[in-house]
Amino acid sequence: MSPDAAERPDGDRQFVTALHRGLEILRAFRPSDKAGLGNSELAERTGLPNSTVSRLTFTLLKSGYLVYDDGTGRYRMGVPVLSLGYACLAGMQVRETAQVYMQELADRAGDGVLVALGGRDDMSMTYIAAARSKGVISLQLSVGSRISLARSAIGQAYIVGTNDAERAEIVERIRARYEPDRVNEVLESLEDAREQVAAKGFFTMIGGWQRDVNAVAVPYRSQQPDTPMLAFNLGGYSFALPKQRLEDDLGPQLVELVRMVNRVGY
Repeated sequence: MSPDAAERPDGDRQFVTALHRGLEILRAFRPSDKAGLGNSELAERTGLPNSTVSRLTFTLLKSGYLVYDDGTGRYRMGVPVLSLGYACLAGMQVRETAQVYMQELADRAGDGVLVALGGRDDMSMTYIAAARSKGVISLQLSVGSRISLARSAIGQAYIVGTNDAERAEIVERIRARYEPDRVNEVLESLEDAREQVAAKGFFTMIGGWQRDVNAVAVPYRSQQPDTPMLAFNLGGYSFALPKQRLEDDLGPQLVELVRMVNRVGY
């Protein structure tokens, strides 16, 4: 089987490998890559050969989706990528509905707490809405930030809430990505998340994504069929969000937020 055929889902001949690879180049960029990325870094992140990356970045540059810095030899995303992102966000009415409730909850929680709404992006969760309370110290995450699907509260809540087929696909990829001990740890946490969501509507993660960060998360499936599976998250540093506060106060408030958004109908 050719490398291209191996990349096609289920060997689907309709799958355009070149397009997929070009999108993988764009997906390799992160908000923290302020200086841009060179071809070698893109090759490392995507697993594509250097020669393939060079052709793809040249094409994306000519199309305006990448810009090139002659001084550093690095690429940055161009404005057309931003227009795609805004077009995506504009199509999700749930963002505008949820934003007001999210900000109200963040303000009540205080202490630099971040409330976020995110969706799956491959093996990451990408924030599509965020609300931050006032505080000296807060998580430096915002719309567009990506965090681990398998190791974050919002990611595990998403996995628990999604359908059986997608959940099985995610678990298969977790098994392929991590060492056996790490796989067992993630799967045990997922089972804990499933039990917590079934019992109380939310999942509490203490120091899982980062050792000094605690969070609660709730899966969200919209009543609108064109809205993808999403999840809500409330998180912050452990000194402001001890487990008892999350369990007794903020977790139930996040569940109520999700109910309110659902009642509005988005």
